[in-house]
Amino acid sequence: MDFIEHDILDYAINHSDSEPEILQQLNRETHIKVLNPRMLAGDYQGRLLSMISFMVRPENILEIGTYTGYSALCWLEGLKDGGEIHTIDKNEELQPILKKYLKLDEPNNPIHFHLGNALEIIDELDKDWDLVFLDADKSNYLNYYEKVIPKMKPGSFIVADNVLWSGKVIDEKANDEDTVALRKFNKHVKEDHRVSEIILPIRDGITIIRKL
Repeated sequence: MDFIEHDILDYAINHSDSEPEILQQLNRETHIKVLNPRMLAGDYQGRLLSMISFMVRPENILEIGTYTGYSALCWLEGLKDGGEIHTIDKNEELQPILKKYLKLDEPNNPIHFHLGNALEIIDELDKDWDLVFLDADKSNYLNYYEKVIPKMKPGSFIVADNVLWSGKVIDEKANDEDTVALRKFNKHVKEDHRVSEIILPIRDGITIIRKL
């Protein structure tokens, strides 16, 4: 869902950087071959993720929710030389497209894919995270958040996707598990004195969180 008027959004997209060719290819292939292609970050949001990565210049990135690898490639653009991206997903069926576009089989690849339960894998990764991207099961956003915060230095960032959830977070009649979890997450972040935060009404809502 887009919360910005289409004419304004089109203007913003037309006056922003274009999607790199490799991401155009991945975008097309995802829409042709994969279920729920709307889960893809997409060109405009992808350029925002890339810009954040260039601004932060992270050395260690954790991504929870890989999907077809589009956002991982966006984060890669601003990754510091010698840095690493660790991306986690539980969907085994997407590995062929991930291997193709993230080049997982190549030596010295800065992108490391982990298949399995993110809550368990986070504990296994001995890293201090400069940038964390939350884009997996919404019911666990708060659990992921509390797992990664102790592993982040002051000045590091969390980016959380889908925080407005098609506007359902303000719909009093919407009480499904994901909506309730996102309301709880948004409230928790707002009241957490360890961080500062801002929600952007881009696509399905993005929160940028800075650890103090």
